[in-house]
Amino acid sequence: MKNALVKIIATGFYSGYGRPFPGTWGTIPAWLLAYFLVGGNQALLTGIALGALVLSVWASGRAEQIYGHDARKIVIDEWVGMFIALILVPYSLTNYAVAFVAFRGFDVIKLPPATQAERLPGGWGVTMDDVIAGVQANVATHLIIIGLSSIGQGGAFG
Repeated sequence: MKNALVKIIATGFYSGYGRPFPGTWGTIPAWLLAYFLVGGNQALLTGIALGALVLSVWASGRAEQIYGHDARKIVIDEWVGMFIALILVPYSLTNYAVAFVAFRGFDVIKLPPATQAERLPGGWGVTMDDVIAGVQANVATHLIIIGLSSIGQGGAFG
């Protein structure tokens, strides 16, 4: 029973089995939850991100014993990163889409210190690179929003 629960959580309700690109398939449910169920409630989103972080460290650490080290099927860490990428992002389809693309990009390219975070033991290593990618995507999303609003107002880019 415990292994079944670990599999369900670690694979993001089996979204990590999606092919090709299980990380992207695994991120989609988190994005959908944030957009459709959480909406613009930033306090709730932050709480969910923190709860998912704790759950991810636990479940991904256990799931490595089942699937192997940082297996592609383990996507609960993508959920954490996606939630973090959306914190304080103004609620709109466009902004949330930008955050999704930014998170997937940063998760794939693994800019420092994300690469170094992967070396942490167990569930910490699985999760923390996505936390960092989420923070990087969050910053990039905010910069893009600011840049686009500048263009729209005839600002520096207009």
